[in-house]
Amino acid sequence: MIDVLIVGGGPVGLYLGALLLQEGVGVRILEQRSGRDRHSRAIGIHPPALAALEKVGVAEAMVDSGVQIRGGVAKSGGKTVGSMSFAHVSDRFPFVLSLPQFATESLLEQRVNGLDSSALVRGTRVTDIADDGGQVTVALGSSTSSGAGSERPAGQLSAALLVAADGSRSLMRRLLGIEASSRSYPDHYVMGDFAADGDHHHEAVLYLEAGGIVESFPLPGGVRRWVARVDSPSLDVDAGELARLVHRRTGTGPDPATNTMLSAFSPHSTLACRPVAGRAVLIGDAAHEISPIGGQGMNLGWLDAAALAPVICMALAGKPVGRRLEDYAASRSKAASLARWQSELNMTLGRPLPQPFLSVRNRVLGAIAGFPAANRLVARRFTMQ
Repeated sequence: MIDVLIVGGGPVGLYLGALLLQEGVGVRILEQRSGRDRHSRAIGIHPPALAALEKVGVAEAMVDSGVQIRGGVAKSGGKTVGSMSFAHVSDRFPFVLSLPQFATESLLEQRVNGLDSSALVRGTRVTDIADDGGQVTVALGSSTSSGAGSERPAGQLSAALLVAADGSRSLMRRLLGIEASSRSYPDHYVMGDFAADGDHHHEAVLYLEAGGIVESFPLPGGVRRWVARVDSPSLDVDAGELARLVHRRTGTGPDPATNTMLSAFSPHSTLACRPVAGRAVLIGDAAHEISPIGGQGMNLGWLDAAALAPVICMALAGKPVGRRLEDYAASRSKAASLARWQSELNMTLGRPLPQPFLSVRNRVLGAIAGFPAANRLVARRFTMQ
Protein backbone atom coordinates (compact mmCIF):
# COMPACT_ATOMS: atom_id res chain seq x y z
CA MET A 1 0.00 0.00 0.00
CA ILE A 2 1.26 3.48 -0.88
CA ASP A 3 0.70 5.99 1.89
CA VAL A 4 2.86 8.84 0.57
CA LEU A 5 3.93 9.81 -2.93
CA ILE A 6 7.13 11.85 -3.05
CA VAL A 7 7.70 13.60 -6.36
CA GLY A 8 11.44 14.13 -6.82
CA GLY A 9 14.27 11.73 -6.04
CA GLY A 10 16.99 14.24 -5.28
CA PRO A 11 18.66 14.54 -1.87
CA VAL A 12 15.58 15.98 -0.16
CA GLY A 13 13.07 13.50 -1.58
CA LEU A 14 15.36 10.56 -0.83
CA TYR A 15 15.91 11.73 2.74
CA LEU A 16 12.19 12.14 3.44
CA GLY A 17 11.58 8.73 1.89
CA ALA A 18 14.12 7.13 4.21
CA LEU A 19 12.63 8.86 7.27
CA LEU A 20 9.13 7.61 6.44
CA LEU A 21 10.18 4.09 5.45
CA GLN A 22 11.88 3.70 8.82
CA GLU A 23 8.49 4.37 10.42
CA GLY A 24 6.76 1.71 8.36
CA VAL A 25 5.12 4.16 5.95
CA GLY A 26 4.47 2.93 2.41
CA VAL A 27 6.36 5.28 0.08
CA ARG A 28 6.94 5.76 -3.63
CA ILE A 29 9.56 8.26 -4.73
CA LEU A 30 8.97 9.28 -8.34
CA GLU A 31 12.06 10.56 -10.14
CA GLN A 32 12.04 11.54 -13.81
CA ARG A 33 15.81 11.09 -14.25
CA SER A 34 16.81 7.58 -15.25
CA GLY A 35 20.21 7.94 -13.58
CA ARG A 36 22.16 10.13 -11.19
CA ASP A 37 23.82 13.36 -12.37
CA ARG A 38 27.60 13.12 -11.79
CA HIS A 39 27.96 16.91 -11.52
CA SER A 40 29.35 17.81 -8.07
CA ARG A 41 26.64 20.50 -7.61
CA ALA A 42 25.80 21.32 -3.97
CA ILE A 43 28.69 20.43 -1.66
CA GLY A 44 28.17 22.01 1.79
CA ILE A 45 26.38 20.11 4.56
CA HIS A 46 25.87 22.12 7.75
CA PRO A 47 25.78 20.77 11.34
CA PRO A 48 21.96 20.86 11.80
CA ALA A 49 21.55 18.90 8.57
CA LEU A 50 24.16 16.34 9.64
CA ALA A 51 22.23 15.88 12.88
CA ALA A 52 19.07 15.31 10.82
CA LEU A 53 20.86 12.89 8.49
CA GLU A 54 21.93 10.86 11.52
CA LYS A 55 18.26 9.92 11.92
CA VAL A 56 18.46 7.75 8.81
CA GLY A 57 21.92 6.37 9.52
CA VAL A 58 23.89 8.05 6.72
CA ALA A 59 25.72 10.88 8.50
CA GLU A 60 28.69 8.76 9.54
CA ALA A 61 29.26 7.46 6.01
CA MET A 62 28.99 11.00 4.65
CA VAL A 63 31.54 12.30 7.14
CA ASP A 64 33.88 9.43 6.24
CA SER A 65 33.55 10.30 2.53
CA GLY A 66 33.77 14.07 2.76
CA VAL A 67 36.11 16.83 3.89
CA GLN A 68 35.53 18.53 7.22
CA ILE A 69 35.80 22.30 6.76
CA ARG A 70 36.85 23.41 10.23
CA GLY A 71 36.87 27.14 9.60
CA GLY A 72 37.32 29.92 7.12
CA VAL A 73 39.71 32.73 6.38
CA ALA A 74 39.09 36.02 4.57
CA LYS A 75 41.89 37.57 2.52
CA SER A 76 42.25 40.80 0.57
CA GLY A 77 45.24 42.15 -1.32
CA GLY A 78 47.32 39.19 -0.21
CA LYS A 79 46.69 39.87 3.49
CA THR A 80 44.47 38.06 5.97
CA VAL A 81 41.47 40.18 6.94
CA GLY A 82 40.06 37.77 9.51
CA SER A 83 39.42 34.13 10.30
CA MET A 84 36.59 32.07 11.72
CA SER A 85 36.57 28.74 13.52
CA PHE A 86 33.64 26.33 13.57
CA ALA A 87 34.95 24.62 16.71
CA HIS A 88 32.08 25.92 18.85
CA VAL A 89 29.17 25.61 16.43
CA SER A 90 28.28 22.03 17.39
CA ASP A 91 29.44 19.44 19.90
CA ARG A 92 28.74 16.59 17.48
CA PHE A 93 29.68 18.20 14.16
CA PRO A 94 32.02 21.20 14.65
CA PHE A 95 32.50 21.67 10.91
CA VAL A 96 30.80 22.09 7.56
CA LEU A 97 31.07 18.87 5.57
CA SER A 98 32.12 19.16 1.93
CA LEU A 99 30.78 16.32 -0.20
CA PRO A 100 29.68 16.35 -3.87
CA GLN A 101 25.94 16.01 -4.30
CA PHE A 102 26.19 12.83 -6.36
CA ALA A 103 27.95 11.12 -3.41
CA THR A 104 25.33 12.44 -1.00
CA GLU A 105 22.51 11.17 -3.22
CA SER A 106 24.22 7.80 -3.64
CA LEU A 107 24.38 7.22 0.12
CA LEU A 108 20.76 8.28 0.59
CA GLU A 109 19.61 6.08 -2.29
CA GLN A 110 21.44 3.10 -0.79
CA ARG A 111 19.59 3.70 2.47
CA VAL A 112 16.21 3.94 0.72
CA ASN A 113 16.88 0.76 -1.27
CA GLY A 114 17.92 -1.03 1.91
CA LEU A 115 14.57 -0.16 3.47
CA ASP A 116 12.43 -0.88 0.39
CA SER A 117 13.97 -1.76 -2.95
CA SER A 118 10.76 -0.78 -4.77
CA ALA A 119 10.38 2.65 -3.19
CA LEU A 120 12.40 4.64 -5.75
CA VAL A 121 10.91 4.65 -9.25
CA ARG A 122 13.12 6.26 -11.89
CA GLY A 123 12.23 7.38 -15.39
CA THR A 124 8.72 8.48 -14.39
CA ARG A 125 7.27 11.96 -14.73
CA VAL A 126 4.15 13.23 -12.98
CA THR A 127 1.95 15.06 -15.48
CA ASP A 128 -1.15 15.89 -13.43
CA ILE A 129 -2.55 15.84 -9.89
CA ALA A 130 -6.07 15.22 -8.61
CA ASP A 131 -6.97 15.72 -4.93
CA ASP A 132 -10.47 14.56 -4.00
CA GLY A 133 -10.09 15.36 -0.31
CA GLY A 134 -9.59 11.72 0.64
CA GLN A 135 -6.56 10.85 -1.46
CA VAL A 136 -4.23 12.27 -4.08
CA THR A 137 -3.94 10.70 -7.53
CA VAL A 138 -1.16 11.53 -9.97
CA ALA A 139 -1.10 10.86 -13.70
CA LEU A 140 2.21 9.47 -14.89
CA GLY A 141 4.16 9.62 -18.10
CA SER A 142 7.48 8.01 -18.93
CA SER A 143 10.31 10.54 -18.99
CA THR A 144 11.71 8.61 -21.98
CA SER A 145 10.41 10.27 -25.11
CA SER A 146 8.81 8.40 -27.98
CA GLY A 147 8.44 10.03 -31.35
CA ALA A 148 8.85 13.78 -31.59
CA GLY A 149 9.12 14.62 -27.92
CA SER A 150 5.88 12.94 -26.82
CA GLU A 151 5.54 11.13 -23.50
CA ARG A 152 4.41 7.53 -23.25
CA PRO A 153 1.51 7.22 -20.79
CA ALA A 154 2.43 5.16 -17.74
CA GLY A 155 -0.84 5.08 -15.79
CA GLN A 156 -1.54 6.62 -12.42
CA LEU A 157 -0.87 6.19 -8.71
CA SER A 158 -2.87 7.17 -5.63
CA ALA A 159 -1.86 7.78 -2.03
CA ALA A 160 -3.13 9.44 1.10
CA LEU A 161 -0.62 12.27 0.82
CA LEU A 162 1.73 13.83 -1.72
CA VAL A 163 5.02 15.64 -1.08
CA ALA A 164 6.52 17.73 -3.87
CA ALA A 165 10.33 17.74 -3.75
CA ASP A 166 10.79 18.37 -7.46
CA GLY A 167 13.12 21.35 -7.28
CA SER A 168 13.14 25.03 -8.09
CA ARG A 169 11.27 24.64 -11.39
CA SER A 170 8.59 22.65 -9.58
CA LEU A 171 5.85 21.44 -11.90
CA MET A 172 3.98 20.24 -8.81
CA ARG A 173 3.83 23.77 -7.44
CA ARG A 174 2.22 24.97 -10.66
CA LEU A 175 -0.19 22.02 -10.87
CA LEU A 176 -1.27 22.65 -7.28
CA GLY A 177 -1.93 26.32 -8.09
CA ILE A 178 0.49 27.62 -5.46
CA GLU A 179 1.81 31.07 -6.27
CA ALA A 180 5.36 32.11 -5.48
CA SER A 181 7.25 35.38 -5.06
CA SER A 182 10.60 35.74 -6.79
CA ARG A 183 13.60 38.04 -6.58
CA SER A 184 16.44 38.45 -9.04
CA TYR A 185 19.86 39.87 -8.20
CA PRO A 186 22.60 41.77 -10.07
CA ASP A 187 25.04 38.96 -9.32
CA HIS A 188 26.61 36.38 -11.62
CA TYR A 189 29.17 33.67 -10.91
CA VAL A 190 31.36 31.11 -12.59
CA MET A 191 32.70 28.11 -10.72
CA GLY A 192 34.89 25.11 -11.32
CA ASP A 193 36.51 22.17 -9.55
CA PHE A 194 40.29 21.84 -9.88
CA ALA A 195 43.15 19.94 -8.28
CA ALA A 196 44.09 21.51 -4.95
CA ASP A 197 47.40 23.34 -4.52
CA GLY A 198 48.11 21.95 -1.05
CA ASP A 199 47.11 24.99 1.02
CA HIS A 200 44.10 25.40 3.32
CA HIS A 201 43.25 21.69 3.40
CA HIS A 202 40.34 22.12 5.84
CA GLU A 203 39.48 25.78 5.36
CA ALA A 204 37.20 27.82 3.17
CA VAL A 205 38.95 30.89 1.77
CA LEU A 206 37.16 34.08 0.78
CA TYR A 207 39.13 36.58 -1.28
CA LEU A 208 37.47 39.98 -0.83
CA GLU A 209 38.88 41.88 -3.81
CA ALA A 210 37.98 45.09 -5.59
CA GLY A 211 36.83 43.21 -8.68
CA GLY A 212 34.49 40.98 -6.69
CA ILE A 213 34.70 38.01 -4.40
CA VAL A 214 36.49 34.74 -5.13
CA GLU A 215 35.63 31.75 -2.94
CA SER A 216 37.55 28.50 -2.55
CA PHE A 217 36.42 25.33 -0.79
CA PRO A 218 38.08 21.92 -0.32
CA LEU A 219 36.49 18.81 -1.80
CA PRO A 220 37.34 15.13 -1.34
CA GLY A 221 40.09 13.61 -3.46
CA GLY A 222 42.49 16.56 -3.37
CA VAL A 223 40.12 18.91 -5.22
CA ARG A 224 39.07 22.51 -4.56
CA ARG A 225 36.08 24.40 -5.86
CA TRP A 226 36.66 27.97 -7.03
CA VAL A 227 33.75 30.41 -7.36
CA ALA A 228 34.25 33.90 -8.80
CA ARG A 229 31.78 36.74 -9.12
CA VAL A 230 31.63 38.22 -12.62
CA ASP A 231 29.95 41.30 -14.05
CA SER A 232 27.56 39.62 -16.48
CA PRO A 233 26.12 36.19 -17.19
CA SER A 234 28.74 33.83 -18.59
CA LEU A 235 27.35 31.74 -21.42
CA ASP A 236 30.55 29.93 -22.38
CA VAL A 237 32.55 28.93 -19.32
CA ASP A 238 36.22 28.20 -19.97
CA ALA A 239 38.55 26.60 -17.40
CA GLY A 240 41.51 28.67 -18.53
CA GLU A 241 39.56 31.91 -18.36
CA LEU A 242 38.31 31.11 -14.84
CA ALA A 243 41.84 30.22 -13.69
CA ARG A 244 43.21 33.48 -15.12
CA LEU A 245 40.43 35.49 -13.46
CA VAL A 246 41.16 33.90 -10.10
CA HIS A 247 44.89 34.58 -10.49
CA ARG A 248 44.35 38.23 -11.46
CA ARG A 249 42.29 38.87 -8.35
CA THR A 250 44.06 36.71 -5.78
CA GLY A 251 47.62 36.13 -6.98
CA THR A 252 47.00 32.40 -6.88
CA GLY A 253 44.88 30.08 -8.93
CA PRO A 254 44.16 26.57 -10.11
CA ASP A 255 45.72 24.67 -12.98
CA PRO A 256 43.12 24.65 -15.80
CA ALA A 257 44.42 21.29 -17.02
CA THR A 258 43.07 19.69 -13.82
CA ASN A 259 39.51 20.98 -14.20
CA THR A 260 36.72 18.42 -13.67
CA MET A 261 33.60 20.62 -13.52
CA LEU A 262 32.60 24.04 -14.86
CA SER A 263 29.38 25.94 -14.37
CA ALA A 264 27.90 29.42 -14.41
CA PHE A 265 24.88 30.73 -12.57
CA SER A 266 22.94 33.90 -11.84
CA PRO A 267 21.18 33.50 -8.47
CA HIS A 268 17.60 34.33 -7.80
CA SER A 269 15.21 33.31 -5.07
CA THR A 270 11.64 32.03 -5.06
CA LEU A 271 9.44 31.51 -2.01
CA ALA A 272 6.11 29.72 -2.31
CA CYS A 273 3.29 31.77 -0.81
CA ARG A 274 2.19 28.64 1.07
CA PRO A 275 3.78 25.19 1.33
CA VAL A 276 0.55 23.26 1.93
CA ALA A 277 -2.35 22.72 -0.48
CA GLY A 278 -4.98 20.17 0.49
CA ARG A 279 -3.26 16.80 0.87
CA ALA A 280 -0.03 18.00 -0.73
CA VAL A 281 3.04 19.71 0.76
CA LEU A 282 6.01 21.42 -0.91
CA ILE A 283 9.50 20.96 0.53
CA GLY A 284 13.03 21.88 -0.50
CA ASP A 285 13.57 24.06 -3.56
CA ALA A 286 9.96 23.49 -4.63
CA ALA A 287 8.97 25.56 -1.58
CA HIS A 288 11.92 27.93 -1.38
CA GLU A 289 14.77 28.39 -3.82
CA ILE A 290 17.64 30.25 -2.16
CA SER A 291 20.79 31.68 -3.75
CA PRO A 292 23.52 29.01 -3.54
CA ILE A 293 25.97 31.57 -2.14
CA GLY A 294 26.26 30.30 1.42
CA GLY A 295 25.25 26.73 0.59
CA GLN A 296 21.96 26.66 2.51
CA GLY A 297 19.42 25.34 0.01
CA MET A 298 19.89 21.56 0.24
CA ASN A 299 20.26 21.79 4.02
CA LEU A 300 17.05 23.79 4.30
CA GLY A 301 15.23 21.05 2.39
CA TRP A 302 16.49 18.33 4.72
CA LEU A 303 15.32 20.33 7.72
CA ASP A 304 11.91 20.71 6.02
CA ALA A 305 11.71 16.93 5.69
CA ALA A 306 12.79 16.31 9.29
CA ALA A 307 10.05 18.64 10.55
CA LEU A 308 7.40 17.26 8.18
CA ALA A 309 7.91 13.52 8.72
CA PRO A 310 6.35 13.39 12.23
CA VAL A 311 3.32 15.36 11.00
CA ILE A 312 2.85 12.89 8.15
CA CYS A 313 3.01 9.94 10.55
CA MET A 314 0.41 11.57 12.80
CA ALA A 315 -1.89 12.22 9.84
CA LEU A 316 -1.60 8.63 8.63
CA ALA A 317 -2.44 7.44 12.16
CA GLY A 318 -5.69 9.39 11.97
CA LYS A 319 -4.67 12.09 14.44
CA PRO A 320 -5.68 15.73 13.88
CA VAL A 321 -2.78 17.66 12.37
CA GLY A 322 -4.36 20.94 11.29
CA ARG A 323 -2.56 22.99 13.94
CA ARG A 324 0.67 21.04 13.45
CA LEU A 325 0.59 21.80 9.72
CA GLU A 326 0.00 25.48 10.42
CA ASP A 327 2.96 25.53 12.80
CA TYR A 328 5.07 23.63 10.26
CA ALA A 329 4.21 26.07 7.47
CA ALA A 330 4.95 29.10 9.65
CA SER A 331 8.26 27.80 11.00
CA ARG A 332 9.59 26.61 7.65
CA SER A 333 8.56 29.85 5.91
CA LYS A 334 10.41 31.78 8.63
CA ALA A 335 13.49 29.57 8.18
CA ALA A 336 13.40 30.11 4.41
CA SER A 337 13.09 33.88 4.80
CA LEU A 338 16.06 33.93 7.18
CA ALA A 339 18.10 31.80 4.78
CA ARG A 340 17.25 34.15 1.91
CA TRP A 341 18.33 37.14 4.00
CA GLN A 342 21.61 35.41 4.83
CA SER A 343 22.30 34.58 1.19
CA GLU A 344 21.54 38.16 0.15
CA LEU A 345 23.96 39.45 2.78
CA ASN A 346 26.61 37.03 1.50
CA MET A 347 26.14 38.29 -2.05
CA THR A 348 26.26 41.93 -0.96
CA LEU A 349 29.58 41.39 0.83
CA GLY A 350 31.01 39.83 -2.32
CA ARG A 351 30.18 42.62 -4.75
CA PRO A 352 32.90 44.80 -6.32
CA LEU A 353 33.89 47.71 -4.13
CA PRO A 354 36.48 50.40 -4.99
CA GLN A 355 38.98 51.88 -2.59
CA PRO A 356 38.69 53.34 -0.01
CA PHE A 357 35.35 51.60 0.63
CA LEU A 358 36.98 48.17 0.25
CA SER A 359 39.47 49.00 3.01
CA VAL A 360 36.70 50.22 5.30
CA ARG A 361 34.67 47.07 4.76
CA ASN A 362 37.70 44.87 5.39
CA ARG A 363 38.53 46.72 8.62
CA VAL A 364 34.96 46.23 9.84
CA LEU A 365 35.04 42.53 9.01
CA GLY A 366 38.44 42.21 10.67
CA ALA A 367 37.13 43.88 13.83
CA ILE A 368 34.18 41.49 13.98
CA ALA A 369 36.45 38.50 13.42
CA GLY A 370 38.78 39.72 16.17
CA PHE A 371 36.01 39.92 18.78
CA PRO A 372 35.50 36.34 20.08
CA ALA A 373 31.81 36.60 20.96
CA ALA A 374 30.96 38.19 17.61
CA ASN A 375 33.14 35.67 15.78
CA ARG A 376 31.29 32.76 17.38
CA LEU A 377 27.91 34.35 16.63
CA VAL A 378 28.78 34.83 12.95
CA ALA A 379 30.14 31.26 12.76
CA ARG A 380 26.88 29.90 14.15
CA ARG A 381 24.83 31.96 11.71
CA PHE A 382 27.05 30.89 8.80
CA THR A 383 26.48 27.23 9.74
CA MET A 384 22.69 27.62 10.06
CA GLN A 385 22.54 27.44 13.85
